[in-house]
Amino acid sequence: MALDFTAIDFETANGFRGSPCSVGLTRVRGGVIVEEGYWLMRPPEGHDHFDSRNITIHGITPDDVAGSPRFADVFGEVNAFIGADALVAHNAAFDLGVIRSASEVSGLAAPAFDYACTVVLSRKNYSLPSYSLPFVAEAAGVPLRNHHDATEDARACAGIMVDIARKHGVDSVRGVFESMRLAMPHADAYDPATDEVSKATRSALERIAEMKDGLANGTARGGRSSWSTEGPNPEPNAHADVAHPLFGQTVVFTGDLSLGRPQAKTMAAAHGAQCASNVTLKTTVLVVGSGFAAADLSNGRLTSKAKRVLDLQRRGQGIEVLSEGEFMQMVG
Repeated sequence: MALDFTAIDFETANGFRGSPCSVGLTRVRGGVIVEEGYWLMRPPEGHDHFDSRNITIHGITPDDVAGSPRFADVFGEVNAFIGADALVAHNAAFDLGVIRSASEVSGLAAPAFDYACTVVLSRKNYSLPSYSLPFVAEAAGVPLRNHHDATEDARACAGIMVDIARKHGVDSVRGVFESMRLAMPHADAYDPATDEVSKATRSALERIAEMKDGLANGTARGGRSSWSTEGPNPEPNAHADVAHPLFGQTVVFTGDLSLGRPQAKTMAAAHGAQCASNVTLKTTVLVVGSGFAAADLSNGRLTSKAKRVLDLQRRGQGIEVLSEGEFMQMVG
């Protein structure tokens, strides 16, 4: 076997992961990048509005994709580029979810994929304050000059996968999992004629319908939800996907997000996370709201819980810090 795979990165127009507006692909053969691909696209019809928050992140506007084909017209080329390769992505739950949700709302079939998530693998191979792509790329010695450009992110992800394989002395993605005594994750195919839509897509469609009803009836609510109520800590879903980056983690929230803290806990628990109300020696993930970004770890913009996390990290406890955007990507 050889270290052959395709790295992928999607950017989306809004909070629904089935709204891709660009995708970058990096093909690796024998541990070397041999080809790259990039597509701008209009998201599926009905899901093609652009949120200002997403535009701020990736810089893609409705005008940029106005003359581009829709996802349904592009995905055939994207899938042909991937071929039979294993897919590698940083937070693969998001990128594989983009393919699934966008296919579902487009009425397209989606193939099955063996895949690797470099967030999950990085946690087991590097000791870092955050496993966001810039931090891991730096640890792997991979340049990343324009984070959230889909091509550059896919290229950085590919470099991280190559570095992890080198650390384990193996020559395949599957070999990395075997050396770590882990099963290689697999995403099932989707057939619109026989399969139900995923829970993530179903929930998004329900939220859209509720929003439209609210606007029609004059009962729509806007603004940010209050996080003053910590809420209960729900039991983790024991049947969640063990390959998800939140499965088995002990998660604490701090700061203000765009949703209530009880709702955030419910979403994390659905993916197999144990939620807690305070940072302790059991904490493995801290989600920070209030506009926090991973770079804030370097410039001192921290909440009291984040400071507590850094103190524990200095004592040798491995705790990952996530921004709101990274958490929301993980939970779809």
